[in-house]
Order: sequence, then C-alpha cells, then structure tokens
Amino acid sequence: MWIVYLACAAILSCPSVSRSQDATGPRSRAVVVRHINIYESPGEYCAWPSIARTSGGDIVVLFTRTEEHLGPNGAILLGRSTDNGKTWLRPVTVLDSPIDDRESGITTLRDGRIVGHFWSTLHTKKFYENLAPNSYGSDQLDRWIAIVGNMDYQNGRKISGGSTAVSSDGGRTWTRLIRGHDSVHGGIELANGSLLLASYRESPDSIKVHMADSASGPWHRLAVILSPQPDSLSFGEPHILQLKNGRVIMMIRATARPYNDRDPRCVLWESYSDDNGKTWVAPFATPLWGFPPHLALLADGRVLCTYGYRRPPYGQRACLSNDGVNWSIGDEVILRDDAPNTDLGYPASVELERGVILTVYYQPNVPPGTIQRMDPPDPLRTKPGILGTIWRVPPAR
Repeated sequence: MWIVYLACAAILSCPSVSRSQDATGPRSRAVVVRHINIYESPGEYCAWPSIARTSGGDIVVLFTRTEEHLGPNGAILLGRSTDNGKTWLRPVTVLDSPIDDRESGITTLRDGRIVGHFWSTLHTKKFYENLAPNSYGSDQLDRWIAIVGNMDYQNGRKISGGSTAVSSDGGRTWTRLIRGHDSVHGGIELANGSLLLASYRESPDSIKVHMADSASGPWHRLAVILSPQPDSLSFGEPHILQLKNGRVIMMIRATARPYNDRDPRCVLWESYSDDNGKTWVAPFATPLWGFPPHLALLADGRVLCTYGYRRPPYGQRACLSNDGVNWSIGDEVILRDDAPNTDLGYPASVELERGVILTVYYQPNVPPGTIQRMDPPDPLRTKPGILGTIWRVPPAR
C-alpha cells in the first residue's frame, strides 16, 4: 500500500474540474415535512449522532449520552425506528466503559453487517483544571476531578482510544471490541469490497486515511492530509463518500486557531481521490460555512452535505451538489434556525424515499426565542437531545 503525505501542493491534478464556486445566491428554507424527537431526557446531555439504514429496513442512530459536553463518563446509545423514522424505540446501550465513551460512527456493508467505530477518552485532573474560565461551575469541576481520580477510572487507560465492533443483526448484538480508529460518522465500503475510513484524533490537526480488507481489520494507513494553514486553521472530523464514477470525496471540518468555532474561516474544506484513497488532491476551501460535514449520495445522483451552523441564527443546514466537488452557497437550504445557542450540530442524513430526507442532529428542544445561559452552562437548562427533521430536497437545477 502507498503512503502519501499532503501539505499544500496537489499530488493529483484535474484541470477540467472547477471545484467549489463562491456563489452568493440567497439561502432557501427546506420544505419540512416535520421535526421529530428521537431521544431526550431531563438532565442528560445527548449529542453527536451517526445514522444508517440496516439491511432489514430499520433506521438506527448511534449517539452519546453524558452529563455535559466535557463530562468524564459518557456512554454510546442506539436508537431505532422500524417504521421509516415515524416513531422511535427507547434507545439501548451499546458501549458504557468506566471512562468517557464519547464518539461513534457507522459503516454499512453490502452483506448487511454494520461496523461501529468508537472513541473513548480518559480525562485527567489536569485537563479539567486547565479548562477556560467559566467553562463549568467549580462544584461540577470538583466532582468530575474526583471521578477521574478514582482508581477504577484510571484503570480504563488500557481501553482508551479507538475501537471497533461489528453487528450482523442490525445493531441488536455486537462482537467484542477490537482496536480501531475514530470516525465521527463512519466510513465506507468501496466498490472493490475494501473498507475506507478517515480519522483525526490519533494525532490532532491532520486527517488520516485508513483501509482494511474486512470489518475485523487490520487497518493500514494510506495517506495523511494536512491543513495548508496549520498555524491558523486546524483540520478534523472528516467524512467520506464514494460516487458512482468511483471517485472518493472527503469533506473536512476546519476550525480557526486559537479555537474559535464562529470565525468566518470555519468553512468546510474538501479533497478527493481517484485511486480508492491512495492519493488525494490538495484540500481546497468550499463556500459552505459550518461543521462537521456528513455526505450522502441521493437516488437522483446528487450529493448531499449536511452541517451544523453555529452563528446566528443557530441551527442546521444542508447543500446539494451535482458532482460532489462543485458547491454553491445558492444551493444551501436551512433545516433549522431556532436553536438557542451554539451547542448543536453534527447532522447526518439518510434518504427515506426518493427526494425525502431524514436528517438527525443534536440541539436543545426548546421554543424559538428561548435564552440559555452557557458561560458556565446552567445545569438546570434543557440540555440537548437527539432531534431530526424530515424534509424534501429541492428539484435539481
């Protein structure tokens, strides 16, 4: 396998591709069928969903349940709909280790199996002591410091990092965990049967592309994609998709340095590969502001990208592209713009039927105009839940 490291220069070139156009057309509102509530519970912080349709037709959503965004002991839950997203069963726990299980993604395979990708974090006393002032109340931080200092918690060091499990029955049962890589929304099975995954947590600020011949691994690193502006812009939370012509596209979250998720530079970046992930064009900026991205190929051939929007008006957005490389802000649609603050996003989508999309995400389920104190967050506020929007894509232009 080839290993390719990218910085600013392109390794592949496609002069016939114009890439993303910085159009400035008006945003439109999606034609919303209805908003739905997948799971929320008082006092629980639920976030970062990933979605898939099983071979049996169910829709499953993996997400994190914890106390707060940076709580020390989250768990991964799975919600299920057996009626195409109309109603949802009470979620079941998939992973709840002694430490913080805080990230999950799903890769679907053509043989009906689904692969779960998980990331577990071992927090430390130093981590909580070094948080920015007003991140959380002192009483809450003192309690978390006591939790992470417990010997049972510290013994979880051996299970921290990335792991993978496989389900052959639509997420009802899973194999034992094996070592793996992080993946916010999951990877893909290529047309040739190999698995491809893009991750970032093992060494922050760069995207790693991994390939495996089977769901049980082993994974081999193919490429590393670096930010062209590493001192001012960090890369993370990528998602990949293979198009019908074989091209693999990757959308990447970009965050301004020092950390600022409302900076004008926080647009999505893109790269693509025409050799199953071995080599990639140099990443280029799209006009789409928001993060992180999720990609889906629709029945009509268009590519859908959904992302959170953490500038007023806060909410969730989507954009459609005819080829997955050229994007126009004039094709952006607003799914929600009624969230009370920036604690939202990570939308992921499936096509329920031709032209009808279910997009799931996290945000507080509160009436428009609600004000929530966040610095530090009010522990008695309505915390984010896993919500969804069923909507219709606009006609192709």
